[in-house]
Amino acid sequence: MRYRELGRTGLTVSEIGYGAWGLGQGAWVGADDDSGVRALHRALDLGVNFIDTARAYDRSERVVGRALRELPGRGDGVYVATKVGPKVPVPLAPSGPDVTEVFPGSHLRESVETSLRELGRDHVDLLQLHTWEDEWTGQGDLLETVDALKQEGKIRFFGISVKDHQPENVLTVLRTGVLDAVQVIYNIFEQAPSDALLPACEEYGVGVIGRVALDEGALTGSVRAGVTFPDGDWRNWYFRDDRPAQVEKRVDALLAESGMEVGELASTALRFALAGQAVSTVIVGMRSLANVERNAAVAGAPPLTAEQLALLARHRWQKNFYS
Repeated sequence: MRYRELGRTGLTVSEIGYGAWGLGQGAWVGADDDSGVRALHRALDLGVNFIDTARAYDRSERVVGRALRELPGRGDGVYVATKVGPKVPVPLAPSGPDVTEVFPGSHLRESVETSLRELGRDHVDLLQLHTWEDEWTGQGDLLETVDALKQEGKIRFFGISVKDHQPENVLTVLRTGVLDAVQVIYNIFEQAPSDALLPACEEYGVGVIGRVALDEGALTGSVRAGVTFPDGDWRNWYFRDDRPAQVEKRVDALLAESGMEVGELASTALRFALAGQAVSTVIVGMRSLANVERNAAVAGAPPLTAEQLALLARHRWQKNFYS
């Protein structure tokens, strides 16, 4: 495993991080605690030291806490990030409720206290807001609460998980210097963060956590026309209507131009995300031991060449599967 600095935090994190959404028993059908603990333990054995979870991920924090408690060192040297969800619903469309309704300081504090109980820890290394509108910058009492939680030792660093497909909707607050990290969708298809967000993060010393590097499975080659998912699995919505056929067409074009075999696609997608400017770690959902070992092995692969990156850049896809 290779490691990188997480912005200016001083934390050295694994290039491949553990995305723990799938450990909950909610949107991803088929999760169970025992297999989740085994998968997370194997990831830690292979050098992964960064785990990303959230209050909104059903049982995920609880499973992460159990996995760390069952380790001989109780998770020494492992960094845990979690997220505070909005107190009231926030639409994906730009703008929404006032920040005093969405993230009042009392809500942040209550969420952190609950996360600490679920995780069985006395602090989280990175607290993130699970959504954001840049028009909220400078409003409300959330930053005062963040400062207080830092002073109390309950959180170490603070960041924002950027709204899906809106990478520029964090630039104003980023430039105030209050953020330690930004989490954003970044993959071969979704390259918009490279336009403005990633350069700004490098300029201001803000760590970048890349998410959805495999585009919810589209960049593994497993999503084809006619694909099915278990009842209740959220991917039935994400890949609804003719979207699997759109994915198949795009993936086939990428494979044809690059000369890759389909089995190389996931590794290449992760290496592409790791090549992004200022990217510190790429978090990947890994519920099975096979996926843990496949994804962790990427850290030992050579970086993509300039020629490979230029070819992949041509497969940028202006899509929004959340609309």
